[in-house]
Amino acid sequence: MAASRAEAALLTNTGQAFGTSRYRNYVLFSLTLLYTLNFIDRVLIQILAQPIIEEFKLQDWQFGLLSGFGFALMYTLMGIPIARLSEKYNRVRIIAFSVILWSVMTALCGIAEGFLSLLIFRIGVGIGEAGLTPPANSIIADYFPPRSRARALGTYTLGITLGGVLAAGFGGPIAELFSWREAFIFLGVPGIIFGLIFLFTTQEPPRGYADPPNTNKDTDKLGLTDTLKELAAKRTFWLNVVAAALVAFVGYGVGSFQVAYFQRAFDMPLAAVALQISVPLGLAASAGAFSAGYLTEKLSVKYPNAVAWIPGWSLIFSIPFYFIGFTTDIIPLAIGSLIIGAILHYSYLGAQYTICQGVASARSRATAVAFFLFVVNLIGYGLGPLAVGILSDVLMSADLASSAFASELTTQICKGRPDDLIAALGQAKADACMSASASGLRQSILAASTIFGIAGAMYVYACKSLQKDLVAKMN
Repeated sequence: MAASRAEAALLTNTGQAFGTSRYRNYVLFSLTLLYTLNFIDRVLIQILAQPIIEEFKLQDWQFGLLSGFGFALMYTLMGIPIARLSEKYNRVRIIAFSVILWSVMTALCGIAEGFLSLLIFRIGVGIGEAGLTPPANSIIADYFPPRSRARALGTYTLGITLGGVLAAGFGGPIAELFSWREAFIFLGVPGIIFGLIFLFTTQEPPRGYADPPNTNKDTDKLGLTDTLKELAAKRTFWLNVVAAALVAFVGYGVGSFQVAYFQRAFDMPLAAVALQISVPLGLAASAGAFSAGYLTEKLSVKYPNAVAWIPGWSLIFSIPFYFIGFTTDIIPLAIGSLIIGAILHYSYLGAQYTICQGVASARSRATAVAFFLFVVNLIGYGLGPLAVGILSDVLMSADLASSAFASELTTQICKGRPDDLIAALGQAKADACMSASASGLRQSILAASTIFGIAGAMYVYACKSLQKDLVAKMN
């Protein structure tokens, strides 16, 4: 037993990158591509929000349940068990199987006959997507040494924003050309192919290979209880968890209704919103995530806490731009302001993973990331869209109650396609419905955006304990 551990130790903790530079970049590109597919399938429902709401006559809170909690519940519950498997078994196979599963379930969303069946398929997507990020983070940490991980993880997290861009760029036009159902089918199927390619072209690296030689070489994996005990003393880990959860709460909450807001407030066609607003904002978010990762790697040599204060101050400064973007009646000004806000907002993406796995030992890294995602996604993805939807319905109801048709209109009566509302209620009452719907959603989004200030302050505060808690220094 001792001999086998000694032999394993020789294979790990070299402090060097694993594989050739070209192959490392291929693996990183492959994982980023899969993460992009992950987010295409995850956020596609946000792009298709308004036609789904109109066809099934859903309240905003019901759509929040579909886009958020219905997905996030199983995503979070399955994340830790899958991560435990990733600590013991082949991570490449786990990832490939997960990609194929969520891709099939996404395609099935296109045949949903109502709210319940769509919710069931969304739960299936959540189960599949739970199997990517924990083992992917663990693999990246074994391919890249600590000094390169901020850039590598910043590249990987481009999948979040690129996924949003592609979901909008393809999903919106496909839905307008055919229907929202075909968008799910056309964008779900390719993941099956890419999952198989990843399975047969990616090598499983030795665990802990790229960690410095002076880090813990014990190859036994920690149990969940022991992992939490290890992290209990790491204040930075918990600050990162709470801050990232708050950012996700706002990001997913606002993102779930952003396309619907511009359709309601400006009466824009779905494809126009997707291409003119969602795509530029997604590209801006990608630029913010990549730039922050690049700056972190460069500045960490002189400023070792850059990984925390860059996202902290960026989140705080993003707030006024979001307020301008969601209050102006001038579309170009709205787009410009939201682009700046997105660049600042998404600077946290790489940092959240860099800090998370940076304070965990190699023996517990995948589980630490899974626990991190459990909290972040349950609070952020699970509750964010639901909370924004509930508040939107409440504020819409209040707006209707103060209108000239207070005794006749309710949020339920006001649900449906604009042409159907005009036919059923008349132009004046339909206009009151649509105005209240846009106003309630706008106020809900603005209220949620203020939470960025709290999250940013927590990242800045994390600078006090970051260096003490890191397993290996970033500089």
